[in-house]
Amino acid sequence: MGYNYKQIAESVVKCIGGQKNIKSVQHCATRLRLIVVDKEKIDEKGMGDIEGVKGTFFTAGQFQIIFGTGHVNRVYEEVTKLGINETTESEAKEAKMDGKNRLQKAIRTFGDVFVPVIPALVATGLFLGLKGALLNDNFLSIFGMTTAEVPQTFSVLVDVLSGTTFAFLPAIVCWSTFRVFGGSPVLGLILGLMLVNGALPNAYSVADPSSGVVPIYLFGFIPIVGYQGSILPAFVAGWLGSKLEKKLRKTVPTTFDFMVTPFLVLLIMLLLSLVVIGPILHGVENNLLSAMEVALHLPFGIGGLIIGFFWSIITLTGVHHISNMLEISLLANTGFNPMNAILCMCGFSSSGVCLAIALKAKKKEVRVIGPSATASALLGIGEPALFGVLLRYNIKPFILSCCVNGVAGMIAMIIGLQGTGNGITTIPGILLYIYSPHQLIMYIILAAVTFISAFVLAWIFVVPKEVMEE
Repeated sequence: MGYNYKQIAESVVKCIGGQKNIKSVQHCATRLRLIVVDKEKIDEKGMGDIEGVKGTFFTAGQFQIIFGTGHVNRVYEEVTKLGINETTESEAKEAKMDGKNRLQKAIRTFGDVFVPVIPALVATGLFLGLKGALLNDNFLSIFGMTTAEVPQTFSVLVDVLSGTTFAFLPAIVCWSTFRVFGGSPVLGLILGLMLVNGALPNAYSVADPSSGVVPIYLFGFIPIVGYQGSILPAFVAGWLGSKLEKKLRKTVPTTFDFMVTPFLVLLIMLLLSLVVIGPILHGVENNLLSAMEVALHLPFGIGGLIIGFFWSIITLTGVHHISNMLEISLLANTGFNPMNAILCMCGFSSSGVCLAIALKAKKKEVRVIGPSATASALLGIGEPALFGVLLRYNIKPFILSCCVNGVAGMIAMIIGLQGTGNGITTIPGILLYIYSPHQLIMYIILAAVTFISAFVLAWIFVVPKEVMEE
């Protein structure tokens, strides 16, 4: 005997508390998902008595009723015939935020900004991995070659493929931030491009003492540099810019809005970014450099523990390129770079956590993003794993990654791991350790232990509940 889907739909609406208690409805492969006004009005006992209902639960801001494959589609059709509206994308997002604290909402919003950026970062990770392997003196020496013998055309092509995303990363971040917070994405894009304009001193060049590039000083004491490689500063600029735009849209007369609003948004935010946000971060960079120099000389690998734990946090601030100055200084004075091993382990720990969540997750989005983000992290680009998985649902996976990397960094310092260069990490970073069989073996062992430890701990303790929902 077949189900009476019309009667089932009517019973569902009645047990929910009537049509007035239902904002909207949608369905997945097995469940009917309803956004309700007041969940206290739901008669869950009565719902369980309805024919075909196999279970109910409330999650992600939605009351979900399990009907099973095939049946849910027909129930959904009958429910919509009763005048219940389909759930929009914005309503679904709002429902998922329901019941979350401010930190959880901030983390989720931060993740929403970076998800569209992940494909570009993953591709860049692959290109950087190839660059690290192909354009490396240690690797080329196997074939009796040096980087000086590589054709210039090939080098330029590789540089374009591997460097473009990070050269314009602030522009991409600004664009996405404006989009998420309701501003005009094109204004965010233009603002971001202004922040990396070639007329400004390149942040990476400023961090390299041998480049001869120094900041521009406004009024003789306010340092101004580009935002190359910056993430959080670009996010802040985009967030403030979108808020400013929406405010101006409400206050500027309609007749002049088309001209005045974009002009003021770009002018005010450029000045604010370069004269306030940028100099503050420059001061942070100088203090951070001094702190890392002191940390590297602490006994018992404590410096590796400190730098390793905080490195992902430092990356979030956008001042991580300051490590180039320290690494180059170490290489110039000693010929070796102990910082590299610490930074490499960060990639292995974050990739281990990311892979565990991706493999255990039931949410399709995570199962798609996770493996590619893991691969990217293993090739030296950790942002997809960081923003797409570790920070997207709650902060526990991120904290675990920091802890594992801190321990790995301490071990790296204790056993004396040190590379012969900088700029490449994780799997491509192996090339910096092939100068010594002992260094190479220790690097591979520590990398494997770090990755496996992060994977196992993440699998057991920190897989977010949200990713376990289809």
